[in-house]
Amino acid sequence: MSNKAYEKVKRLWKRFKAMCKLPTVTSEHKAETSKKERLVLREPHFIAYQLIGGKTERVLPLFRDLDSSLQSAGLKITFKAYVSLTVLTALLISIAMLIFIPCLFVFLFNIPFLPALLFGVGSSLFAGAFSVIGFYFYPIYRADKLKREIEDELPFTTGYMAILASAGVSPERTFYSLSNLSVPLAVSTEAKDIVRNVNLFGLDIISALQEASKRTPSKRFHEMLEGFISTIHSGSNLAAYLREKSGQYMKLKRMSLRKFSDTLSTLAEFYVALLVTGPLLLVIMLAVMAMLGGGNLGILSPDLILQILTYIGIPLGSIMFLIILDAVSPKW
Repeated sequence: MSNKAYEKVKRLWKRFKAMCKLPTVTSEHKAETSKKERLVLREPHFIAYQLIGGKTERVLPLFRDLDSSLQSAGLKITFKAYVSLTVLTALLISIAMLIFIPCLFVFLFNIPFLPALLFGVGSSLFAGAFSVIGFYFYPIYRADKLKREIEDELPFTTGYMAILASAGVSPERTFYSLSNLSVPLAVSTEAKDIVRNVNLFGLDIISALQEASKRTPSKRFHEMLEGFISTIHSGSNLAAYLREKSGQYMKLKRMSLRKFSDTLSTLAEFYVALLVTGPLLLVIMLAVMAMLGGGNLGILSPDLILQILTYIGIPLGSIMFLIILDAVSPKW
C-alpha cells in the first residue's frame, strides 16, 4: 500500500515539475517576441485601449456616429479603441499645453505668472477640444477622400472591368485582378476586401459584393455594385453594362473637371487676399506701430502680435488652405 502511495506521489510530482518547467527560449522565439513588442509599440490605439478602454463607457454615446465613419473610411481599428485613443490624446495634449504655455509666456515673453497661467488654462481647454474635434472629423475626412478617389477612378475602373468581362473573366477573377494591379488604385482596397471575404470567410461573390456596397462611402460605386449584382442575377450581358457605366462616369468626370476649374480660380483669389495681401498689410502696420511705440492690445504688444502672425498665423492658414485644396481637387 505504501508503494502505491509512493508511486502516486511521484507521478504527481513529475507532473507538477512538467507544468512548472519553463520553455526553452530559442533565437526564433526571441525574434518573434521582439517583433510582437515592436508591433505593440507602433499601435497607439492598442496602448490607449489597454490604459483607459474600460473607462470610456460613459463617453461612447457621444461618438456613436463614428462607428459607421470608421467602416466607410477603411480604418482597421475598432470603435472603442478609437474612442480610447481620442480621449487619451486629448488629455495628454491638454496637460502638455497647460504646462508649456505658462512656461513659454513667463520665461520667454516675461509676462506675469497669473495672466500666463490663465492663458495656459484657456489654451489647454482649446487644445483638448480641438484634438477631440480633429479625431471626430478625421474618419469623415478619410471617408470623403476615399469617396472622391474611387469616383475619380471609376471611369477607368469600369472600363478595365468591361475589358475583362468581354474576355469571359469571372467576377471573382475580375475583382482579384483589380486587387493586384501593378499601380494600386483606391478601388483596389475595396477589391481586396471582396476577395478576402470570398477566399477567407467563405462568402459567395454576391454576398461579398453586397457587403462592399453597404460599406463603401461612394454612392456611385454603390450603384455600380448594385447594378453589377442585378446583372449577374438576371443573366444579362455584364460587359455591355460595364461599358455603359464607363461612358456615363466619363461624362460626369468631364463635368466635375469644369466645375473644379471655376472653384480653383475662386480659391486662388481667396489665397491672395487672405494669405498674401492681408498678412503683408498687417506686418507693415505692426512694424510701424512697434517703431513708433504704439499702444498694446491688452497683454499683447505689437512685437508679440507680429511674431504670432509670422510663426503661427500664416503657417496655420497655409496648412488649412492646403487641406481645403486637397479636399476639393480631383486625383486624376
